[in-house]
Amino acid sequence: MDTIAEDTVFIGHSLGPAFILSVLEKTDKRIRAAFLVAPFVTKLGIEKFDELNKTFIDRGFDWKRIKSHCSEFTVYASDNDPYVGMDKSRYVAENTKARFVVVHNAGHFNSAAGYTKFDQLLEELKKEIG
Repeated sequence: MDTIAEDTVFIGHSLGPAFILSVLEKTDKRIRAAFLVAPFVTKLGIEKFDELNKTFIDRGFDWKRIKSHCSEFTVYASDNDPYVGMDKSRYVAENTKARFVVVHNAGHFNSAAGYTKFDQLLEELKKEIG
């Protein structure tokens, strides 16, 4: 955690945001922004994934502490994600007070859904880091 600084920007996809939130919960440093793509911190209702993911999500998060270490959260969710329902991502957005962006027909934001690049996120990142 020594490399986290006030100009740090985190970007995470799927289970990655749960890791990012855990880092923000444990650090004493504040970061610039976090972009969370298809995030979830509760079970998905898909047994094989829920069993694998439980060590990351089967706990409570200290949302107040997490928010105190990052002021700019953006959550991206797809309206047709086959794994992470929008309600799961909206829950993360509500608890972090994130800007919530719905991307139509993005699936799970992976190559299977045709996502080999994410131009919308790139443009937001460019604005953030100026």
